[in-house]
Amino acid sequence: MSKHQLIVTILGTDKSGILSEIATTVSEAQCNILDSRQAIYGKEFSLTMIIEGTQSAITKAECILPALFQRLDLLSMMKRTSHHEKQNLAHLFNVEFSGEDAAGLIKAVTGFFAERHAMISAFRQRTFKDKTSGKDNMRCKFVVSLPSNENVDALESDLMALFASLN
Repeated sequence: MSKHQLIVTILGTDKSGILSEIATTVSEAQCNILDSRQAIYGKEFSLTMIIEGTQSAITKAECILPALFQRLDLLSMMKRTSHHEKQNLAHLFNVEFSGEDAAGLIKAVTGFFAERHAMISAFRQRTFKDKTSGKDNMRCKFVVSLPSNENVDALESDLMALFASLN
């Protein structure tokens, strides 16, 4: 029997037990959670997951999950999708950079990776005042998944050249 998949994205106030209630409801629909990502932002959280099941199980999930989300006061979106492939962790890299904060930095770095068909799976930026100069500085961290055919040494060299040109 063919498997179908559903992407579910949820936003709301972080409370203990939410994930447990969602997992229970997904299980009651006879579906499995294939992959999920959760982030906490202060008192708020976001959760995106891919669930899998038969066509009738996915349809049941589409019908019963909204009632749960409404009861838990969560915003949600769902979309059927094609086959999900897990991220290739062999080509996953952490990228960090810092310097004086300026308009266009993030655009330049994200554009650099987009041109190389790399996927940014996580991003965090922090801004702060430099205690010595009083200038606004920033520190960024990315988790990037590179295509398997990408030359890592050349990419690193190009990335360092980009950083040098930006600061």
